[in-house]
Amino acid sequence: MLDVLVIGGGNAALCAALMAREAGASVLVLESAPREWRGGNSVHTRNLRCMHDAPQDVLTEAYPEEEFWQDLLKVTGGLTNEKLARLAIRKSSDCRDWMRHHGVRFQPSLSGTLHLSRTNAFFMGGGKALMNAYYRSAEKLGIEVRYESTVDRLELKDGRFVAAHMRGPNGSQGSQRIEARACVVASGGFESNLEWMREVWGQNAAGEWPSDNFAIRGTRFNMGVLLRDLMDQGADTIGEPDQSHCVAIDARAPLYDGGICTRVDCVSLGVVVNKNAERFYDEGEDFWPKRYAIWGRLVAHQPAQVAYSIIDAKAVGRFMPPVFPGEKADTLEQLARQLGLDEQAFVKTVQDYNAACKVGSFDHAVLDDCHTEGLSPAKTHWARPIDTAPFYGYAVKPGITFTYLGMKTDETTAVHFGGQASPNLFAAGELMAGNVLGKGYTAGVGMTIGTAFGRIAGVEAAKAAKADHAEKIAKSTTLTEDNHAAA
Repeated sequence: MLDVLVIGGGNAALCAALMAREAGASVLVLESAPREWRGGNSVHTRNLRCMHDAPQDVLTEAYPEEEFWQDLLKVTGGLTNEKLARLAIRKSSDCRDWMRHHGVRFQPSLSGTLHLSRTNAFFMGGGKALMNAYYRSAEKLGIEVRYESTVDRLELKDGRFVAAHMRGPNGSQGSQRIEARACVVASGGFESNLEWMREVWGQNAAGEWPSDNFAIRGTRFNMGVLLRDLMDQGADTIGEPDQSHCVAIDARAPLYDGGICTRVDCVSLGVVVNKNAERFYDEGEDFWPKRYAIWGRLVAHQPAQVAYSIIDAKAVGRFMPPVFPGEKADTLEQLARQLGLDEQAFVKTVQDYNAACKVGSFDHAVLDDCHTEGLSPAKTHWARPIDTAPFYGYAVKPGITFTYLGMKTDETTAVHFGGQASPNLFAAGELMAGNVLGKGYTAGVGMTIGTAFGRIAGVEAAKAAKADHAEKIAKSTTLTEDNHAAA
């Protein structure tokens, strides 16, 4: 019998598969996507947030556990399991050598607009290269991978995994039952399931269906099939269904797989207005890597789920440019017309903001003293008048990366049923990220969670498989001895 079945094909799944194989288990990976689309959302990532107490290879200075924890505590507003969060943080400090062993390469620390050289290790070639390295290593180790293999449901007995029921490519081969001694489910959230997203977000007071205007930044294959199945079978859950990693992305982004290049990162350098040309949140609240993932949700609550990020010439070159150019104009009035905004309302909003700016020593690398006074909402840092032509505007809409509703787990990543840990069913990655991320996000922490708990899940699944095998041998031996005694 197979030792460990891994369901999913992204970072957490491959980390689990590799660790289980290294522990001596036979491993099968079922990836619902075709080979060319393998890797889930992980192919769109770039970096991993890492704890370190001193400069380390590609990381500068220090980023100790307590600072990492405080950053996470701030962005989640306290909606996090401290025990599991700290476990992920500590595990992030010693995973890179293991990753390198499996072919992952890191690039030198970066300077510039993202403020991440101290906190985040960047993958050479990005997430696609990371996942290709893992798949190459899996092949060398004898891990079998089946693509276009969607698991419809899990067969469970008293919280114990028994078998997975799988459809083949295009559902043409009927259902196949796959038994294993242990299982790791790392099949992602449900963000690609547009019907489920519509159900969760519902209608707003204006009669709009907000999720109809969302884009899915990553894979189209995260349909939440096993999340729903486990919920229906009584698994304990954590997280709210409408909470997610949700970013303000270019309104022209495709429905799926737009990735990082569609993100609009100039928010902190200007102002953001809604369809009514009104500001609605502090654009300078904190460093962009800590706050960028709140803006999608903020825009989702605006009319028509659209907003406009406005900058002037002074901001050019200070942020990562998106793949699509913004609207460009020599006057604010002209920019308003190009964006389809009311000219008078837009110009007044910008003028009111300009008048409220108290410019000190502008420095985008620190929480500077450039702020507004007497303006609501305030802009607390990097507030400079928008007064230097040309002016630029980017229409943005919500872009969902992954959802936070998932399985409630413990430090072993075991799935729980009625508060009791399953002996052989484990969850990793986005399927259990809600234990750490109740809301909010900080750059790179999704890969921290996936890597840390994926590796743990692989080890625990291999242990469970070994224990199950030993138990069956013991039972068989006892039965044989009893038969001999009876004879």
